[in-house]
Amino acid sequence: MSYGYSARTILRNKDADPELIGVRLGHACIEKNVSVADVARELKVTRQTIYNWFFGIGSPVRAVVPTVELYLSSL
Repeated sequence: MSYGYSARTILRNKDADPELIGVRLGHACIEKNVSVADVARELKVTRQTIYNWFFGIGSPVRAVVPTVELYLSSL
């Protein structure tokens, strides 16, 4: 069950670099209310990794980018 995103999470994503694929993923997930747990399970990474991507702290490794792009296009 998803309880939505906190105002802090939304703001941190909004303030992050929109050129980064993880930030774009975050924007789409927030917009469509897709939970971090669901994204993490689908992409086989931790929830913390997903939050880091959403906030532009880290980015997916090059080998994972096509999988992230495919997931992003499916949202």
